[in-house]
Amino acid sequence: MSQATLTINSRNYGAWSLRGWLLCKLAGLDFAVEMVDNSDPDARNELLLLSPSFLVPRLRHDDLVVWDTLAIGEYLYEYIDRTLLPEEARAKASCRSVSGEVHSGFANLRSGLPMNLQAHHPGFPVWAGVQADIDRIERVWNECLAASGGPYLFGETRTVADAMYAPDCTRLQTYDVKVGAVASEYVETILAMPEIVEWYEAARLEPHDVEELEMEF
Repeated sequence: MSQATLTINSRNYGAWSLRGWLLCKLAGLDFAVEMVDNSDPDARNELLLLSPSFLVPRLRHDDLVVWDTLAIGEYLYEYIDRTLLPEEARAKASCRSVSGEVHSGFANLRSGLPMNLQAHHPGFPVWAGVQADIDRIERVWNECLAASGGPYLFGETRTVADAMYAPDCTRLQTYDVKVGAVASEYVETILAMPEIVEWYEAARLEPHDVEELEMEF
């Protein structure tokens, strides 16, 4: 029997950890979770976006180690579940493109609205740089949902793209960010997923131990 372990740093703050974990869940992989203590300097640097290289989440499957969230998604697609990317070639290319955009962009969103599932900031002021990222994300969602018919970005099957944007759905909820009807419905769809509910429940049990992400806004 194959052995799989996913290393994550935080359920409450760890946006990349959520993405990797959700990809494994969507693929139906049987895996154990290993938590890195947030007192570890490298773990804290990753959460605070200060690390030059991000090694969490990290998937160990038998004797193979895969890090980087997109690499984990591609590995799971190739060897575990071929539904993680759309079957049609053009849709598959689009899914990879919008997923890659999360991976390489939206730095203002990540720094201005850090993921914190235990927090809620009604009426939070969103500055211009963050708003530009939000506008771009909403445009991506609107285009994907219009093309696929929803309820997920590429139709009725959840893909890598939905896992990549899931933490951004939590950010919109945490910081009370208003978006259009289509985007709002998509956020509700993602947050209602059983896997996301499970992640939230575990996150609520974590201590508030990263002071830099617990500032008073």
